[in-house]
Amino acid sequence: MKSKIPVGVSQCLLGERVRFDGGHKRSRYVTDHLSEYFEFLSLCPEMAIGLGTPRQPVRLVADGANTQVRGTRDASLDVTAPLADYAKQVVPQIEPLCGYIFMQKSPSCGVFSVKRYNNDGQLVDNDGRGAFAAVITQQFPLLPVEEAGRLNDARLRENFITRVYAYHDWRTNVESEPSAKRLLDFYSRYKYQVMAHDLESYRKIGPVLANLKAAPIEDICQRFIALFMAALSHKVTRKGNTNALMHLRGYLKSSTTADEKAEIGELIEHYRVGMVPLVVPLTLLKHHLRKVDDPYLQQQTFWSPHPAAMGLRNTNEE
Repeated sequence: MKSKIPVGVSQCLLGERVRFDGGHKRSRYVTDHLSEYFEFLSLCPEMAIGLGTPRQPVRLVADGANTQVRGTRDASLDVTAPLADYAKQVVPQIEPLCGYIFMQKSPSCGVFSVKRYNNDGQLVDNDGRGAFAAVITQQFPLLPVEEAGRLNDARLRENFITRVYAYHDWRTNVESEPSAKRLLDFYSRYKYQVMAHDLESYRKIGPVLANLKAAPIEDICQRFIALFMAALSHKVTRKGNTNALMHLRGYLKSSTTADEKAEIGELIEHYRVGMVPLVVPLTLLKHHLRKVDDPYLQQQTFWSPHPAAMGLRNTNEE
């Protein structure tokens, strides 16, 4: 891919000193690795609404059915509405993005399990979501989002990057000019990847594509992409990958010898039980599938859902 993919990021993750204490939370993985592939739009909602730095920390406060963002020292400081309003203001900037990396635990940018407190400052639960992030994820439900801290997990890291590349592919090749042909061409590339992520979603997508004249193509595309992104949101497992590998091996029945079939089967089994990483059986399968000379097989994104140089499939995942 010649051009970088547009992705949003919390500004502190790039090393900018915008934190409440005047510091930053630079993520070396974001700045030193992902920056080679992603073009970042960096935002700090707390700075944007005029809180400045250093500043009084804020936290999520559970107030009945509502969650507010208030100061930790001065509870009269309530920035819930300003943060939500700012999120709505930047919607035009967020719209072109194909992913977003948020700062974890933040009362403005945290996406998962942010701490909430009561009016007395006692911890209530970890069920909160930052006020800015809440509006962005609501406005853009299909947008792949992740927290920087969770990118340390190999499976979560690959899942997020896989979704970013797939969503960028969709927006570039289908959403920009929807048609039945573009839709079918897109899914034909992702069939085995969807199978590996979630069989239930795989089964649901088929009926949607069975009759492309049943509704306007724009409506069918919207139904499809919702199911498709939901499928990829499931973390891929050894079981799912093994299932896809076995299906792809089926195309080699007439082009491989008995010994070659046995070797492929052995490596797939080694992967299934955790002896080798996915890249091992995948490389051998790709080698043999070149002999088949089938464009449908060669274009499958299951082989390379993201640049090989990122090394995301070299780990022996759980």
